[in-house]
Amino acid sequence: MARYLMRLMYDGAAFRGWQVQCAGRSIQGDLISAFQQIGVRHPGVTGAGRTDAGVHAVAHYAHFDYRGGMAPRQLLLALNNKLGDDLLITGIWPVANDFHARYQAMARSYVYLLARVKTPLNRLHTGFLPRRDIRVETLSRLAEVLLGPHDFSSLSRDNPLVPNHICDMQRLDVSEGGGIIRFDITGDRFLHNMVRRIVGTLVNLDHAGLGPDALRKIMAEENPRQKLVTTAPPQGLYLTGVRYPNLRLDESGPSEDLLYFLR
Repeated sequence: MARYLMRLMYDGAAFRGWQVQCAGRSIQGDLISAFQQIGVRHPGVTGAGRTDAGVHAVAHYAHFDYRGGMAPRQLLLALNNKLGDDLLITGIWPVANDFHARYQAMARSYVYLLARVKTPLNRLHTGFLPRRDIRVETLSRLAEVLLGPHDFSSLSRDNPLVPNHICDMQRLDVSEGGGIIRFDITGDRFLHNMVRRIVGTLVNLDHAGLGPDALRKIMAEENPRQKLVTTAPPQGLYLTGVRYPNLRLDESGPSEDLLYFLR
């Protein structure tokens, strides 16, 4: 039995999230089904994190166990042949048998795309917050408050199973092009709904004409139930990368080639 790490790209519009569901499609469920179709009964697919329904990924990672004769490239081709057009494995690499895709991740990166105008063509792949005055310069100033290690209780969904709410925000850049406001966010870890609540809350504060002090107050209260804290829609969120210590992968492939649609 050997352990492997795989990189995934998917359009989350038709999925109910990462985790296997009682009803409806999930990323994990489709992957397990593909393994079973090529004769692997118990692959034990474990993701680097759980994306919600409607959330997309350019480079999500997961590990699995495999006992068989196929090389990584053969395994990739065989599995992709069993997957739908909205889910693609873009790389498979052998790793140590004690490797864990979730617990050994040292950083995750996301992009959130927020449209100024909602249309039938962008509704499944960008977020939209109606009736908001949005100024990129103000969002950038507010974002600076969140850099570094902070308790993000106020900007996450309450989960009693996760007692540690300290996250180190390493990057939070805001830019705009073509009517799309883009948030580039990297941190050592993220709590449930954290990226979407960061986006929604920054936009709310900007619209209300409130500055960094208001955000500092929200953070200091360490309370997720606040009027100015809003969760942005899932359709605009993309997981774009996961970084692991002492793990060098061949990063060439479709993940990088297809990033143009996020530029």
